[in-house]
Amino acid sequence: MPRKSSTTRLRRNVNAVTVTSRFQITIPQSLRKEMGIRPGQRFQAFQYQNRIELVRVISMRKARGMFKGIDTSVERERS
Repeated sequence: MPRKSSTTRLRRNVNAVTVTSRFQITIPQSLRKEMGIRPGQRFQAFQYQNRIELVRVISMRKARGMFKGIDTSVERERS
């Protein structure tokens, strides 16, 4: 039995969406369930190369401690 490539596994989650005349799209149900997206949640839209990316907006209160333990000793450029 042939082994499925990682590309094949990724493509199963690819869903086509259509832009309406009001420039709206519907996020497919499978993605909404998988990502826990609920009505009323806010997202920021970014253009990255040749695509649009949506990033969930979270409150500062929920973001607190998100990067606990991160290494902040990054060498910075000197001007």
